[in-house]
Amino acid sequence: MNPKTTMFQSFEQTRDAGKGKQHAEWLRTELLALQLDGFLVPHADEHMNEQTAERDKRLQWLTGFSGSAGLLIILKDHAALFVDGRYTIQAAAQVDTKIFKIINPSEEQPYPWLSRHLGTDQQIGFDPRLHSVSEIKTFRTICSRLKSNLVPCEKNPLDKIWKQRPPIPVGQVKLHTLSYSGCRAEDKIDLLKKKLKKENVDALITTQPDNIAWLLNIRGTDIPHTPVAMSYLITTRSDKPNLFIDTHKLNQEVHDALAPIVTLYEIEYLAQKLHELSQRSLAILIDPQKTNEWFQMQLHGGKAELLYGSNPVELMKAQKNDVEIAGAKNAHLQDGIAMVRFLAWVDAHAHEENIFEIDLVVKLEAFRAESGKLHDIAFDTIAASGPHAARPHYLVSRESNRRIRKNEILLIDSGAQYYEGTTDVTRTLITGQADDEMRDRFTRTLKGHIAIATIRFPEGISGHQLDPFARRSLWDVGADFDHGTGHGVGSFLSVHEGPAAISGKSHTPLQPGMILSNEPGYYKPGSYGIRIENLILVKGPVSRNAEEQPTLYFETLTLVPIDRNLIKKTLMSTQECQWLDLYHATVRKALEPHLDPDTQAWLRSATAPLE
Repeated sequence: MNPKTTMFQSFEQTRDAGKGKQHAEWLRTELLALQLDGFLVPHADEHMNEQTAERDKRLQWLTGFSGSAGLLIILKDHAALFVDGRYTIQAAAQVDTKIFKIINPSEEQPYPWLSRHLGTDQQIGFDPRLHSVSEIKTFRTICSRLKSNLVPCEKNPLDKIWKQRPPIPVGQVKLHTLSYSGCRAEDKIDLLKKKLKKENVDALITTQPDNIAWLLNIRGTDIPHTPVAMSYLITTRSDKPNLFIDTHKLNQEVHDALAPIVTLYEIEYLAQKLHELSQRSLAILIDPQKTNEWFQMQLHGGKAELLYGSNPVELMKAQKNDVEIAGAKNAHLQDGIAMVRFLAWVDAHAHEENIFEIDLVVKLEAFRAESGKLHDIAFDTIAASGPHAARPHYLVSRESNRRIRKNEILLIDSGAQYYEGTTDVTRTLITGQADDEMRDRFTRTLKGHIAIATIRFPEGISGHQLDPFARRSLWDVGADFDHGTGHGVGSFLSVHEGPAAISGKSHTPLQPGMILSNEPGYYKPGSYGIRIENLILVKGPVSRNAEEQPTLYFETLTLVPIDRNLIKKTLMSTQECQWLDLYHATVRKALEPHLDPDTQAWLRSATAPLE
């Protein structure tokens, strides 16, 4: 097959590690002119989005690293790129390691590294629009201890040296109708105001576009694969919220729907409105983890009292209503049909000599598009064969495109954006025969997946308490995975959504209506990788009898077979085998009526009970 670019995913190589040295030299020259001894370069935009528009990929332009999380500290003689375990292999392959030292924060945090390399009376610059309030507070403390200064830059020096920086996104905003949202924007705003009143908050600053999109029932196209529009919202208890957005993105229908519930402003008026707000005796809430330092600078020094805490919209958005839940189930049905057709195709063609990773991405997207309901992919599809699968966030390019070989692991991590909901699913396949170690690690990963899928837990339990259950079987043989077990997922919004997660870092209690991923994994560098991911819905509370404490549980939403050829049944308990057989029976019953006879036959084989 001849690989070709799909509708939503590009395979062109957008980074060039060879330019890292030149870009670093340009930046250091600019810092010298600004009398700065160093600069902080995060993967971030003004909204603290995980995925960013092309014009905000400053870290990628500077270093070549294209991952969705990272921080570079560049000094006169040193430069360190901090990336977590998902990206250490990727970063080493993408950047010039002679210029940028790669450090996993689990081994050394940025703050002690800066302490070791920063002298006294140094000036470290940063763009206050690209760092959260909490992050800058910590950096400022470190610099103060070293008798140095953290200096906010009015203009980012990278923007001056980045000569062909992409333009500002100008995509149109669309309404997310009641048939998909399940709740009017007016009612959401009223509920938000009641929550603010209960907490004695006079005004709330919301800077994350997915929160604003959910609250106002709008969607946009400013970020690839994430249907949001760049915007800001100021909500007070007494007045209509103020929405700051490029109004050229609003057609008449959208304008007429928004005008009765918000006051519209161009983004250029934001600083003025924040100043006016700061001069009033108000209690203003900002989320220090999600709000950039520039906002705090604008609000500082007036009569207003700044409060720090989580944005209540986050939790409101995370708890899906009945319409959103029904939509998510419909989306997963549609996605399951496409995925099964794809897996049947892979099973029939993977042995051929001319099948490459890009071919898999193209074919999967085509199957999803044939439904006529696909709006976009949820993120760039990961199609990773052999050693590429050992990189959790590997993305195929025309340069890295690898032929599918026999008896290798093949990992496919993908998702889709339907108006009804967002999907995210990972399946690990074997193209032939697996060796005993592959089967052992796959089965232990599956045992962790089943442990999360079947657990019952009291109200008030958060993800950090559940995370170890996914790892226990791997821990038994000294193995683990260097990422969280699960993340929240939006409703036709971000595929990574807060505030809840199944992770050692998550302390938000899980609540009914939340949708999360369940995706333990195992990665052997240079050899193969394994991940099994379904989306799960928090249900309950329920109790079996009057004496029993009510508990919550998970309902699995994803409808895609798990490769039985990789399972070592002797490691599975009777209950685990029963769960898998029941899951496969559910998948078969839901999908079989929607498939052609050949794919039906493949599905019946793929979902047969374990022998």
